[in-house]
Amino acid sequence: MNKIKDTAILLIHCPDKKGIVAAVTDFLQENNGNVLHLEQHVDRQIEAFFMRIEFELEGFRIPKDKLKEYFNTLLAQKFDMKFQLHFTSIKPRMAVFVSKASHCFYDILQRYMSKEWDVEIPVIISNHANMQGIAEHFGIPFKIFPITKENKKEQEAAEIALMKELNVDFIVL
Repeated sequence: MNKIKDTAILLIHCPDKKGIVAAVTDFLQENNGNVLHLEQHVDRQIEAFFMRIEFELEGFRIPKDKLKEYFNTLLAQKFDMKFQLHFTSIKPRMAVFVSKASHCFYDILQRYMSKEWDVEIPVIISNHANMQGIAEHFGIPFKIFPITKENKKEQEAAEIALMKELNVDFIVL
């Protein structure tokens, strides 16, 4: 049985310059990385370079907890890169903001339950209770933040605070 390998994904964008692809792949090769996927694109209108590169971590010389720091110091600063580093062994945490319509909500939950989407859903948020029973049926905490003109800023601040408390990576509306 094949064991799924732990991989890292770098998402990079920066001003377009010669040598970016070589520098990134050399960095990985020099540290015993094995590239699995690499996509890159240059937007000529804004002269911006974009890259997504996934590589195996098995045998990689830089520890996971130091990889972001090393990449920033050795490459990102040199090329004025903005980048994100993701590890496939860590499931992203997705909060769902739901309206009164159930069809999209059911689709999201079906994809989650069938493992089509490899995410964790720590909370479902709404400004009314209409979908609370559905969330409870799926065993996902449901939080209600009633919003009016008078309390909109405070409620949105409370929602943001909850996202931070639950370490949510992204939201789906």
